[in-house]
Amino acid sequence: MTEPRLRVGVLFGGESPEHEVSLQSAKNVIEAIDRDRYEVVLIGIDRRGRWHLADESRFLRNASDPRRIRLPASTTGLAVAVGRNAEIAPLGGGDPLPPLDVIFPALHGPLGEDGAVQGLLRLAHLPFVGPGVLGSSVCMDKDVAKRLLRDAAIPVAPFITVLARGEAPPWDDAVEALGAPVFVKPANMGSSVGVSRADTNSEYERALDEAFSFDTRVLLERTIRGREIEISVLGNETPEASIPGEIAPRHGFYSYEAKYLDEGGADLLIPADLDPDTAARARDLAIRAFRALCCEGMSRVDLFLTTEACGDLQAGELIVNEINTIPGFTRISMYPKLWAASGVPYPELIDRLIRLAIERAEREDRLASAIDLET
Repeated sequence: MTEPRLRVGVLFGGESPEHEVSLQSAKNVIEAIDRDRYEVVLIGIDRRGRWHLADESRFLRNASDPRRIRLPASTTGLAVAVGRNAEIAPLGGGDPLPPLDVIFPALHGPLGEDGAVQGLLRLAHLPFVGPGVLGSSVCMDKDVAKRLLRDAAIPVAPFITVLARGEAPPWDDAVEALGAPVFVKPANMGSSVGVSRADTNSEYERALDEAFSFDTRVLLERTIRGREIEISVLGNETPEASIPGEIAPRHGFYSYEAKYLDEGGADLLIPADLDPDTAARARDLAIRAFRALCCEGMSRVDLFLTTEACGDLQAGELIVNEINTIPGFTRISMYPKLWAASGVPYPELIDRLIRLAIERAEREDRLASAIDLET
């Protein structure tokens, strides 16, 4: 007897500056998912945060152009009723959607990757792909993530956290503490959005303005002279690491444009040209970081392999740059490419991610939710 197909809700779009990247990721997930095993329900989130039921035959405009890709106008708004046996129903009345078995959030950035949507799905008791509320929120916040990694004896680049624009240290003080150039980053933003490299005081001031336009907290970070190594991690209690890959940017650094808009913006070297010992150390460090930041399901761990001494760092050291809890699934994204090179093709990867989501939800449902006061 044929096993019934699971109903998978793919969430995409959202309010973050990475809205267009999310649309690209969703397109690739939808194209790769095994339709013999899964029935797909498309739920687009517009830039105002409104949920819409999307028609697969026309759920994107300009789908082949990453610079012009858009959600089409929709008249079918959706509302979510949380709680067990949660319902997703049309706004203004009408029958709710048939129950969903699992959600695949193809969302990036704030209000999609930072624990907000994960909290909503948790309240709705809907299994979802990727880390839970804690892992998502911790990894999104570069300041908190780096402090937790440092506490777990996992090396990170030296940094300073600036809590308000008026509290930013003068350029000379920043250089004295971190060296030049200085990288300036919003604390809660992904895909290099709002990130700038500052070589001079005037560039530093512009970089602060740019970063504070995206977040209320900003990181100043030492420039690491090294190679950019990326590793994909998959699993819950016993995570696995892919082979390492390397990003060789053709721009000054691996910018938002190089990641998602310009296919020639960087060379993706898979596998990375590493000796066996360094590759093993990188994979081990990726898993340690994944666990230290409470990740589950999937994450991409971005590392630096230093090529020269800098401060107290020696050449040949591996340090964690950041962890991306909903990595890109676009045509040029490293997460699925690394797993494909590790022997897990795209459809199988999606299948494993869905199974991991359901496995975690079943484990959480077995936890006690009340205290027996009569014993």
